[in-house]
Amino acid sequence: MKLKTLVLSATFMASAALLLNSCSQNGNSAKTDGKKTAAAVKGDSAQAEAADTLSVKKSTYPPIDKKLYDSLMKFNAHGDTTGRWPVKNTPYPIGGAILPFKRVVAYYGNLYSKRMGILGELPPNEMLAKLKGEVKHWEKADPKTPVQPALHYIAVVAQGDGGKDGKFRYRMPFKQIDSVLVLAKKAHAIVFLDVQVALSNIRAELPLLEKYLELPQVHFGMDPEFSMKDGTHPGKKIGTYDADDINYVSDYLAKIVKKNGLPPKILIVHRFTKKMVTNYKNIKLHPEIQLVMNMDGWGEPDLKTGTYRYFINQEPVQFTGFKLFYKNDIKKPPHHMLTPEEVLSRYKPYPIYIQYQ
Repeated sequence: MKLKTLVLSATFMASAALLLNSCSQNGNSAKTDGKKTAAAVKGDSAQAEAADTLSVKKSTYPPIDKKLYDSLMKFNAHGDTTGRWPVKNTPYPIGGAILPFKRVVAYYGNLYSKRMGILGELPPNEMLAKLKGEVKHWEKADPKTPVQPALHYIAVVAQGDGGKDGKFRYRMPFKQIDSVLVLAKKAHAIVFLDVQVALSNIRAELPLLEKYLELPQVHFGMDPEFSMKDGTHPGKKIGTYDADDINYVSDYLAKIVKKNGLPPKILIVHRFTKKMVTNYKNIKLHPEIQLVMNMDGWGEPDLKTGTYRYFINQEPVQFTGFKLFYKNDIKKPPHHMLTPEEVLSRYKPYPIYIQYQ
């Protein structure tokens, strides 16, 4: 128990510092911190390409190979002997499922800011080239699992300014989301739209993105870290989501999938403390949704290993993810960000979703 308490405490303190730094970059200041990056993907040709990208294309997806699916789920359990992995009694996905047939490797961030993640830190072409390099590294580390590149874009950003409605979040303009879709198309990447609700709530924010979620290549992320249900301003403490919130999102996305004849949506739920996700056993799974609990904490390798063990491995839902920070993971000794080979050797189950910030 002492080890568990230490892991939680250290993770909270490290993440709280990051929260404060992130929030200071949002609001009006975030709008100006990266205009050149955003401008690089604008223009008439980009807008025309975005219009094509936004068209809904219904397709018929063949049923999955259940025998192959079961084999890959067992492979990704990585020799787990606890009986938790692979998770029992989970539904088979409908046709067109990405997981576990491919591992998703995503770049995370926002085009308005160079300080919120690698997605907005580098010029677009340089960023996509770096992502391509990471994809190749993961494919080499695990030749059995093809890699699906992704751009994980923060579409609703928690900020230090309350704004006109006092909700302390800034919704990205649609033209910015369109720009991300254009970039993703160049890289043959899928897109995740991530939401930090702050003093708003997921029921108010999710429907506003429905036109994008009707696209087969667009998926969703929800961040409990910035879900401030008690009215605390974001950045002051770690927020929370309950199973009811996650079930609302899953139900909503499942209806979109059914209505539009889409492949399953991947739903990312970030987590690095116990209270970030409450009542995990009540989370409902759907054939139309592939739910990933993503270990989102930063720090030295041993700290990240403890966080993954206690809050991801020991509270199984369906799939797991792991986040790597180019800068924050190397702040403390041994000043080392885990390599793909090290991630695969350390963790049970294998994370099937990898996110770089």
